[in-house]
Amino acid sequence: MYPIYVQMKNNYSTKTMDSPVGRLTLIANQKRRLTAIQWEKDDPNFERPELMTEVEYDPVLLKTEQQLREYFSGERQIFSLDLDFNGTEFQKMVWNALLTIPFGETRSYGDIAKQIGSPKSVRAVGAANGKNPIPIVVPCHAVIGSSGKLVGFGGGMGNKALLLNLEKTKTGRQKQISLF
Repeated sequence: MYPIYVQMKNNYSTKTMDSPVGRLTLIANQKRRLTAIQWEKDDPNFERPELMTEVEYDPVLLKTEQQLREYFSGERQIFSLDLDFNGTEFQKMVWNALLTIPFGETRSYGDIAKQIGSPKSVRAVGAANGKNPIPIVVPCHAVIGSSGKLVGFGGGMGNKALLLNLEKTKTGRQKQISLF
């Protein structure tokens, strides 16, 4: 017997997975789009907890889990998922700009500010980057300080370095990222 997937109106489906960066909670909305990936330490009350249902089978979440596993194993460099950002128009501009960062490359907050046509909004870009609801898939980990140093990351600086090193290794770049 196969598990049955039921999506109730205004409900979010969730699925947890273990990964090299810890336990992740994947969240999809009723539009069948990925809407969030939460770190283990994040507040589990995304939106309203009464609207959250952990499911065994959800095509969006299973596809997301498969692509994340392929990413972590070095088999995937580009994600192919339907995303649904929940944020302000400015945040959505920043998150869409993050999606243009090639695998294994980094950008500064200033680079992203220029890209979205608002070169003086470096701090606002940093704030939006920090609120990215779909980390890893939307590579907020690839944004670094203008000095080239690692700065802020919701998943923790160790995980930021791990993700950047994973990508650098798979692109043939030799220099490893260090926290120090």
